[in-house]
Amino acid sequence: MKHADVAILDYLYEAPGPRTVKKIRIATVISAIILTLLTFAVLARFYTTGQFNRQYWFFFCRATTWIFLGKGLLGTLESALLSGGIAFCLGFLLMLGRLSRYKTIRLVTTAVLEFTRGVPTLLLIYFFFLGLPALGIKMIPLCKIAIPVALSAAGVVAEVLRSGVNAVPKGQSEAALSLGMQERQVFFKVVFPQAFRYVIPSLIAEIVIVVKDTTFAYIVNFPDLMQNAKVLISNYDAMLSVYLLVAVLYILVNYGLNTLSSLAAHHGLAGMSNKK
Repeated sequence: MKHADVAILDYLYEAPGPRTVKKIRIATVISAIILTLLTFAVLARFYTTGQFNRQYWFFFCRATTWIFLGKGLLGTLESALLSGGIAFCLGFLLMLGRLSRYKTIRLVTTAVLEFTRGVPTLLLIYFFFLGLPALGIKMIPLCKIAIPVALSAAGVVAEVLRSGVNAVPKGQSEAALSLGMQERQVFFKVVFPQAFRYVIPSLIAEIVIVVKDTTFAYIVNFPDLMQNAKVLISNYDAMLSVYLLVAVLYILVNYGLNTLSSLAAHHGLAGMSNKK
């Protein structure tokens, strides 16, 4: 790598030519015009149906409303961070199982991966909410949403990590082994640190999905952003205004995660380039 400031996309995709760039610009302009017209049409529809009336917006002027939504946002971040942490740990273990030299372990791990990736997140949440209490197992609402979301994401995390490990040149492992390092040392000190840097953007993208999946927290009565939004809607009968604001908050959170992904990927690749 000659330049440390090259974006990660440059390593994944070939740069478009002049003709393609021109087509992209034209498509962007047309899309922007269409989106602008649609936005005006939607706003006009809201105006004619009275959705801009004061009764649907006045409560946003109260500090208590924002404090209530802020507590919900903290609940969303708490459940997402816990889910992401559990998903990474489980995904790491599943990745090790998939890379195992023992066929039995690989088969069992593959079965678990297919199960976690194939079962819908909502079904897992209902199992933790309704199934486990029927078996006498009780959990706090946070665990009822964080664990099933983590289980649903763990399989994807495992495959992402495995792809990063496979992307590390084999020559580096062979060189480390020739220096007398054990296989475990080679993996944890040479291979995995590089693999982790490769897959940082994909891991952040999976965290974004985890954040979206935590919107099911209202099912288990966990006070996240969506649950608190439903309370506001029931109190003020203002579905549109509340959901619009909640959508903006989720967009800001996901935008922050995507920005973090870009920064992490940039610094990760820059560090690898400088080492070389």
